[in-house]
Amino acid sequence: MTKRTAPAQTELPGRPDRRLWHAVVPLKPLALAKSRLGPAAGEPGRGRLALAFALDTVAAALDCPAVASVTVVTDDAEAARQLAAAGARVVPDTPRAGLNAALTHGEQRVRAAEPGAAVAALNADLPALRPAELARVLAAAGGGRAFLADAPGVGTTLLAADAGAALAPGFGVASRARHLASGAREIGLTGVDSVRQDVDTGADLRAALALGVGRHTAAALARLEAYGGRARDRNGPPDRCPEHAPGARAACDGVCG
Repeated sequence: MTKRTAPAQTELPGRPDRRLWHAVVPLKPLALAKSRLGPAAGEPGRGRLALAFALDTVAAALDCPAVASVTVVTDDAEAARQLAAAGARVVPDTPRAGLNAALTHGEQRVRAAEPGAAVAALNADLPALRPAELARVLAAAGGGRAFLADAPGVGTTLLAADAGAALAPGFGVASRARHLASGAREIGLTGVDSVRQDVDTGADLRAALALGVGRHTAAALARLEAYGGRARDRNGPPDRCPEHAPGARAACDGVCG
């Protein structure tokens, strides 16, 4: 099916037969994204990986039968261009006041276009995301506010607000406890590992790779691996690949090269 374009500001590029949940995905400027992934990916590798994660997340969400549209909130011009081409609606991060303000802004923009829409905030760093698993989580999210904890059980990867409920996001450190305290219901599903596995560190990335990442992340990592192989052929083990900061190879631990 060909995705509709949005000639008017109030029209979302969704699918009329999938009007259940409207996902909102926040993305920092790539130069600032994934700072904790720096030891594993280096500079500018972490920004490139952050974009690849977002592209895979958005692609999986758009393929999910429970998702009507995806709105990305970002001020990064290159990310905006590529994510719009992938089928997302992109809006600027007008508040510029952090993650939760960006999500609230995205929620407002969605509901201005779709009054009463059910909205789900989704992390941008879910490179292993499976549409079927996302559909299961969203099916369990109906009624008020509900959230899914991340793989360690400390953070949050998805927060959903049904029609008539405010999103009221509380993402950040220890967001699981914050969302529980706010009255949101925790979704206790098993077998939805791809929706729980966000990526902040090299260990997280290896866990996502074990689940199987999307094509954008796989391609980004393959470019790093290809360089590592060429460098080893020429000179033995390289000190670093062009995506890495000096001395980062040991921290990479097999993610690259």
